Amino acid sequence: MSRVDYFKAQAKKLFKDYKTRTSYADEVDGRTYYSYSPTYFDIDRIFLEFDWVEENFTLMKAQHLFALLVGFRKWGDLVAASDAELELAKQLWEHQDKIYLEDWQMYIAGVESDNDLILDADAKLDIFTQVFIERDGHHSPFGDYRLRS
Repeated sequence: MSRVDYFKAQAKKLFKDYKTRTSYADEVDGRTYYSYSPTYFDIDRIFLEFDWVEENFTLMKAQHLFALLVGFRKWGDLVAASDAELELAKQLWEHQDKIYLEDWQMYIAGVESDNDLILDADAKLDIFTQVFIERDGHHSPFGDYRLRS
């Protein structure tokens, strides 16, 4: 499976979870709300944190949202990314229980600032691997967008 195919599969899972949506009317305010029975992702948290509109959600929108979840501005940026950038995004996704994406971005900004340099994707991947994969003991207090069975 290519790296882009990995992200396509994740976006399809996100869309599949979205399709578990059921609506209900609140008895107090009369507004319509949605609930989900997801298998893969904490879809309520994702929609809330990214302030995503739940109506008319499509696979294309799921791809865009998933690109945001792994640090890209849009799906097209993910598709055009280098192998190292895609591998880093995959590792960040798979190890999000160790470090939250925004914390990782601040960590790297600090390394670059402290050393007066700009790291390329290969260097960032090496740092992530050495610090957050090979060394144990890291745990993000922000939880995980994935559901654990």
